[in-house]
Amino acid sequence: MSQAILTTQKLCKTFSHDGLQQHVLKNLDLEIREGDFTVIMGSSGAGKSTLLYALSGMDKPTLGSIVFSSKEISGMSNDQLAVFRRVHCGFVFQQVFLMDSMSVMDNVLACGLLAGGERKTVFERAKHLFTRVQLSEADWKKFPSQLSGGEAQRAGVVRALINSPKVVFADEPTGALNSASGKAVLDVLTQVHQNGQSVVMVTHDLRSARRGNRILYLKDGVVCGECDLGAYVSGDRARHDKLTGFLKEMGW
Repeated sequence: MSQAILTTQKLCKTFSHDGLQQHVLKNLDLEIREGDFTVIMGSSGAGKSTLLYALSGMDKPTLGSIVFSSKEISGMSNDQLAVFRRVHCGFVFQQVFLMDSMSVMDNVLACGLLAGGERKTVFERAKHLFTRVQLSEADWKKFPSQLSGGEAQRAGVVRALINSPKVVFADEPTGALNSASGKAVLDVLTQVHQNGQSVVMVTHDLRSARRGNRILYLKDGVVCGECDLGAYVSGDRARHDKLTGFLKEMGW
């Protein structure tokens, strides 16, 4: 059994609007194991993205603690969290958020240099990662607006990996992509995981969820079930049936 890279204790997140309080996460105790591809599922409004943002230090919990790689992050200041995320976390969002005024390569280099990397080292790593996600030199010299949706998302994966983060967080990474582009992005995330990287992904998409080895189902702010799928094998019907059976039990 792998050791935990992320743990939460009594994690709560409450939002206030017009004097009303919405309790999105409720006393949530959770362990994310190192080297796992953890998938967080649940119905709309279950708190999936809220949990992802809390785990990654992008948002602060209302109550409770989060320990990330032996560091208590829930009490860090915003500046401390920004530095921590830059060094230890990679992010892949549904929208890529590449800067249009910079080339794709410069977008990636900026992240590496901000984290304190040497330009030559960061550049060489970026070239290696672009090769891994099957983007050519012609592609990484383009501006983001010149890329297709799938190409831009793969560039976003390179940006997420440039600082060798401990965990890659992905929030609906294929939500805006067609089937072929979505598969290409999932193939990259699967390869990242198979190379030993920890991945935490939020999705409502069954095709995407099958890539994970551990599925957590969130309902009303708590984890109400989990499913161990084991290592991913393409076309494994038994894997598909196990996941769909689990989701049916959860009321998905």
